Amino acid sequence: MNREAMEESIKKLRDGGVRITPQREAVLRYLIQSDEHPTADEIYRHLAADFPKMSVATVYNNLRVLTRLGIVQEMSYGDSSSRFDFAETKHYHAVCERCGRIVDVFFPDFDQVDTVAENLTGFQVNGHRLEVYGLCPQCQAELVAVKKYQN
Repeated sequence: MNREAMEESIKKLRDGGVRITPQREAVLRYLIQSDEHPTADEIYRHLAADFPKMSVATVYNNLRVLTRLGIVQEMSYGDSSSRFDFAETKHYHAVCERCGRIVDVFFPDFDQVDTVAENLTGFQVNGHRLEVYGLCPQCQAELVAVKKYQN
């Protein structure tokens, strides 16, 4: 686990006047370690064995606090469940249209996008989000295998 990221996040929580509970720390630790962009239910299922008295509502409440402080990013894709991403470094996402897998895409000029958009549109830009859609390597390979089998 990224120890430095955990320590910085705990500091942000304390600076924001937020109490550090074992459940909150576990949710944060899971998000830092995960590259899967989990839903609240997935986080709950992962942590339930260690916290048998914890409810799904506790996970949602912790995610709300972490999102409000900018530690975690909530990603909504139009379906009923949001996904959550530890927001240590600003980045974009590539989303597989077949299996739903989400992969981080780090773009070197991330911060310049706001400035360019302001200059081109006259908008006062407060932020942006970019997602690239397509097929992940695993789904591509599965489709190739299916086509070979069918031929």
